Amino acid sequence: MSYDVIIIGTGPGGYVCAVKAAQLGLKVAVVEKRATYGGTCLNVGCIPSKALLHASEMFHQAGHGMSALGIDIPAPTLNLGNMMAHKDATVKANVDGVAFLFKKNKIDAIKGNGKIVSAGKVSVTAEDGTVQEIEGKNIVIATGSEVAGIPGVQVEIDEKTIISSTGGIALEKVPETLIVVGGGVIGLELGSVWSRLGAKVTVVEYLDTILGGMDGEVSKQFQRMLAKQGIDFNLSAKVTGVEKGDKGAKVTFEPVKGGDKVTLDAEVVLIATGRKPFTAGLGLEEAGVALDNRGRVEIDGHFKTNVAGIYAIGDVVKGPMLAHKAEDEGVALAEILAGQHGHVNYEVIPSVVYTQPEIASVGKTEEELKAAGVAYKVGKFPFTANGRARAMLATDGFVKILADKETDRVLGGHIVGFGAGEMIHEIAVLMEFGGSSEDLGRSCHAHPTMSEAVKEAALATFFKPIHM
Repeated sequence: MSYDVIIIGTGPGGYVCAVKAAQLGLKVAVVEKRATYGGTCLNVGCIPSKALLHASEMFHQAGHGMSALGIDIPAPTLNLGNMMAHKDATVKANVDGVAFLFKKNKIDAIKGNGKIVSAGKVSVTAEDGTVQEIEGKNIVIATGSEVAGIPGVQVEIDEKTIISSTGGIALEKVPETLIVVGGGVIGLELGSVWSRLGAKVTVVEYLDTILGGMDGEVSKQFQRMLAKQGIDFNLSAKVTGVEKGDKGAKVTFEPVKGGDKVTLDAEVVLIATGRKPFTAGLGLEEAGVALDNRGRVEIDGHFKTNVAGIYAIGDVVKGPMLAHKAEDEGVALAEILAGQHGHVNYEVIPSVVYTQPEIASVGKTEEELKAAGVAYKVGKFPFTANGRARAMLATDGFVKILADKETDRVLGGHIVGFGAGEMIHEIAVLMEFGGSSEDLGRSCHAHPTMSEAVKEAALATFFKPIHM
């Protein structure tokens, strides 16, 4: 078979690229090694973790947040099996949806491990060992990422006692104690799930702050919130060993700046130190495809590798490892391959931490603006001063907006609070059109809504807020 586009990998980047390319009239094939489509995100990442986050939040709210609203109910009983069944049903609905999209758009889906034989040729090895070769004018590498592990530390992940994020969404019982190695998004999300369900959670992080790369004020405030929820933190801690013990596993770490080693025991240890591009077995070296010093596929501004006809998108290339970034790249590349002018604005890619409260950011942080020497102004507004937040008992957090000091153009927005992941998008749209804080502050917002805090933060940026 010969195709216009062959895409290896059906995660968010791959399947969106396939659908868009088919919509634009190209003949498309996808190659997927999993039994189901959707990649890490839909199968063992974004989707199942959000199902557990929501379910655990409902469990916690039923046990702690109802009486203040005049709802007296007995203490809830956890049915972990049913909670996991909800997670699995959510995953199935999403992966089945991708299969439907392939069928609807007449995309040939081929199961097996894809390997680039040369420009224009891909071999696919099925589970039974049979091999077929397909040809295409263009090949897209969209193979995503895998668990990175701990640099310099040998760790045997069995997904029972020492687990990755894959095991973190599939534990058969709530552990009494859980150590999370890594204070990034994945570690804090899964740590908060099991904390709400009853585990005593301790986070061990190499940096001196959680959520490295996010706005510093957001990180500090959020750490205080998580501490109030019962999560302990060991920051500036270099992990030197993770191994199974008599009653679970143990983690050994030492201060980054030097000092005595500390060993902590836990029933389960979650390794959440980030992810790395997945390029193994793709035949990239044989095909001559260049990788950078971080193991990512090198591309130009149009997603081209150094080999003609071979492209790459998503976690396997530079940029944030976010599903929606991969999706936008997939759309842009499909447009380019169809002769259009695809483009991704990397300055306006929101990111969300789906804890409770949520964290959402878009654009620059204060630290980035200071490092770049950009003169800026800041506007903030707390949810404690928002009427809807008070009514919902959701007053934790704030909205923060950063704008150019001279032009008032919004350069970044950061929200900690209930529903932050939904509210961040009006700031993203504003930034996409080069809007100012005054533009946002003068836009009428419905009352009472949580989003009024976004308007008030904008008012605070260019002049003064009304309700504070």
